[in-house]
Amino acid sequence: MATSSQPPVIIEQPLLNSIPLDLLPRFNPTYVEYYSKYSAGRLATHQVPIEAYRRDPAAYTISYGREIVDTGSLLISEEKCPVEGGEITVRIFQPAQVTPGQAPRPAYINFHGGGWVFGGLATDVDLCKRLALEVGCVVFDVDYRLAPEFKFPVPVDDCWTAFNWVRDTKAAELNLDLDKVAIGGCSSGGHLAAVTAHRCRDADIPLAFQLLGIPVCDLHVFTPMGELRPDCPYESYREMYHSQPLPAERMMWFHKKFLGCPRPKELDDDWKVSPIRAPSFEGLAPALIVTAEMDVVRDEGEAYGRKMREAGCEAEVIRVGGAPHAFMQMDGIMEIGQLYNRESVRALRCAFGVVV
Repeated sequence: MATSSQPPVIIEQPLLNSIPLDLLPRFNPTYVEYYSKYSAGRLATHQVPIEAYRRDPAAYTISYGREIVDTGSLLISEEKCPVEGGEITVRIFQPAQVTPGQAPRPAYINFHGGGWVFGGLATDVDLCKRLALEVGCVVFDVDYRLAPEFKFPVPVDDCWTAFNWVRDTKAAELNLDLDKVAIGGCSSGGHLAAVTAHRCRDADIPLAFQLLGIPVCDLHVFTPMGELRPDCPYESYREMYHSQPLPAERMMWFHKKFLGCPRPKELDDDWKVSPIRAPSFEGLAPALIVTAEMDVVRDEGEAYGRKMREAGCEAEVIRVGGAPHAFMQMDGIMEIGQLYNRESVRALRCAFGVVV
């Protein structure tokens, strides 16, 4: 047997998908504790074949830290909304039954996040319950179709169709005040809400408010092949390139799945891909834009708010310190997640004129 007098060489490598050491001290410590326990060392959902994920999402989806909201007196139902080529599900959260003589009720329409590829009605169910209970509005959660099976513009158009379906089909039945309709979403859901807000303005449809959490506003930071451009104008992409749970690698993957690879030439300057490129920001509905300090898309969300204000629109921007992307989904373990809930409730109450 061959032997060696030399001591073994030990090579240490960080766990797969672990938080980079140089960023570690800047993250909320509770997030570091939970992420290191449950997520580091595992494949992220974009690192497994999409076919395998679709067959068994629960095998690859890691979820922790969400505060479960009691249904209480809410009436929760699901209905089918016709869209081009099929139908989608919209889940409806009503604070109470419609009663004769009742004043019309405000409405909030939600578009979930998940990079246009993941997510569904389970993503924001507790947030939707919270908003219905604490704001007193009727909440509609839109289960739009997902890429790569349904690439751009399908998710964008599904959300626009669902928005109009609520107004045209459900307003009378559910006693909605069409002057008090708000929209919102987180991450890719924020992108979908921002695009919808521009379409409302262009169609002269009243919109009371837009709630944009950690929104993706500029997908043209990527080349047509889905790589980050060297001249990316947002420092957060360089600063947080390896951040978790949304490193630049994951955003590049989302770009490819949502838009195709290569991205079609006709999308090279399409503002519905990147709402920050919209030709006009005048006349948009007021917005609350919440960004996360430790997030690659932080700077584009804040730049979007500046463009709104420069055009004379109301845009409140809150940056949450130490927060990772999607921090609002950990409101059961982190105070900063609860902060997002409080600010969302406050902003919608204000937009709807709700007196507490």
